[in-house]
Amino acid sequence: MDIQAIANDILIDAINKRVSDIFIMPAIDKYLVKFRLKENVQEFKKVDYALGRELLNYYKFISQMDIAEHRRPQVGSLIKEVAKKRYFLRLSCIGNFNDQESLVIRVIYGMQENRYFLPEQLEQLELLAKRRGMIVTSGPTGSGKTSTMYQVAHSISCNKMVMTIEDPVEIWEETFLQTQVNNVAAITYSDLLKAALRHRPDILIIGEIRDSQTAKLAVNAALSGHLVLATVHAKSTFQTLSRLEGLGVRQDELANSLTAISYQRLLLNQDRQLSCILDIASGKQLRDEIFNSERGNFISWKNNLTYLKKQGQIDEVTFNDYQEG
Repeated sequence: MDIQAIANDILIDAINKRVSDIFIMPAIDKYLVKFRLKENVQEFKKVDYALGRELLNYYKFISQMDIAEHRRPQVGSLIKEVAKKRYFLRLSCIGNFNDQESLVIRVIYGMQENRYFLPEQLEQLELLAKRRGMIVTSGPTGSGKTSTMYQVAHSISCNKMVMTIEDPVEIWEETFLQTQVNNVAAITYSDLLKAALRHRPDILIIGEIRDSQTAKLAVNAALSGHLVLATVHAKSTFQTLSRLEGLGVRQDELANSLTAISYQRLLLNQDRQLSCILDIASGKQLRDEIFNSERGNFISWKNNLTYLKKQGQIDEVTFNDYQEG
């Protein structure tokens, strides 16, 4: 089998399994091909070192990376068609301390709805989004934050302009104007956010608020009448407020711009499928917590976990593992 056929089979197998990332990693005398699935990263196959190098170079070539460069980080992209559907692939390669290259391929699927343990939580976010202002979601990587933002935006976006700023784009949605950070070209979140406001979007999705300038621009966008949907890294619902304060947003700015904050995780349900649970703060509860000198963590996180356990939707292990968010 030639290298093109091997590379093609890996991509098709990954897409059929709904893999989010393909890893091609060097070992001592071979290369390992691994898939990131819902629950963990699993080894897909081993190939000898020479074949692994050839495979990596082939992916670099078709994604317009420099195959002669082995040490500097590179990024590339391509479109793969499987069963008459198009999938966008983002590729990133980097050399290790021993000048051995590794490659990661992110598969970007079209928008698919998250499953929700409590569907009324998504409905609550959709109603809150109609008030404009800013809704900020927190949770660890892989907790479905981007999918939730896209679902909320899609549900209320009829005849509206939706623009996204991401690093990288994780979901392809052809009805949205999707932009992406490009550090090589010195295009940052802040640069794109400034440009976005000149495009006059009704709904602005910010993949992640990472720095003070982006935080302040997002607040100003919300105060000027846009609906802003954004994420930050925080360990609980109300620690989202502390995180924004740490990025230089004042309490009065939070009170005037925030419509809601939420925290979410993906948990395995009784059918061993991932479903989303949220903890949402809005209205008086949110405003009171903004001005509290000592903040708690959640609104009803533990109560919702207890409810799911009693209903048999999650098991004892999951219930115990997610007590702290």
